[in-house]
Amino acid sequence: MSPLQSIPPAFTAPSHDALARQISDLGDWFHNIDLKGIQTAPNHFLGDFPNVKWRHISPALPQDLTGATVLDIGCNGGFYSLQMKLRGASRVLGIDICDRYLEQARLASRTLGLEIELEKRSVYQVEEIAGQFDFVIFMGVLYHLRYPLFALDKVVTKIRGKLVFQTMIRGSEEVKPWEGDYDFWRKDIFADPSWPQMYFVEQSYSNDQTNWWIPNRAAAEGMLRSAGLEIESRPESETWICSPNAQSREGRFVHHMELDGTL
Repeated sequence: MSPLQSIPPAFTAPSHDALARQISDLGDWFHNIDLKGIQTAPNHFLGDFPNVKWRHISPALPQDLTGATVLDIGCNGGFYSLQMKLRGASRVLGIDICDRYLEQARLASRTLGLEIELEKRSVYQVEEIAGQFDFVIFMGVLYHLRYPLFALDKVVTKIRGKLVFQTMIRGSEEVKPWEGDYDFWRKDIFADPSWPQMYFVEQSYSNDQTNWWIPNRAAAEGMLRSAGLEIESRPESETWICSPNAQSREGRFVHHMELDGTL
């Protein structure tokens, strides 16, 4: 894994040992980022994560993002935010609810000399952010939410251009065409593993009590369409590139209409 970018001459980088201590002091990292030759999560159980996913996603996005704005929801240690900044994005805003992850992202940003904005904010608060963004990154968050579709509906309000969406998938990855409606007494469809479904985790999954709802592929794609998004591509098995389709009706977003009973 190669370093993201060399440090500008004006930046006085800490020594190798000092940087290693700073990285260690921030606890376990979920994003493995090469900081001046030091990998932040070299023993990640998923390997060189998230680079193992990024190498598939990267070709699906423009190499030149000059002037583009990016919102990274659930930015964690900042890997995706930094990658978008490297491509020339004029503004990258990363949000997360975890102070430790935000501090990790700040260290990575400072060390690599890449300016990104970082805020402590929940996905449920994205509507408080002014304006829309050319690219919205919503990766590795959905299955950690008790209210996933509500959150996705809110995310849609921030998309001016593209959504990069990723979720853990469990169950069937088969996608079938389904009829638009079924009789009340038709029950066999629900026994089909490829029927759109989400698995509710009452206790814990993978030693993580925040893994609440895990969709199969059909459910993930159905939720994206239901939220008013058009699926443009699927660069890897758990990631979709989408654009707004029918995100609003008569100038109103879907979740606004749902909440006031007019959907």
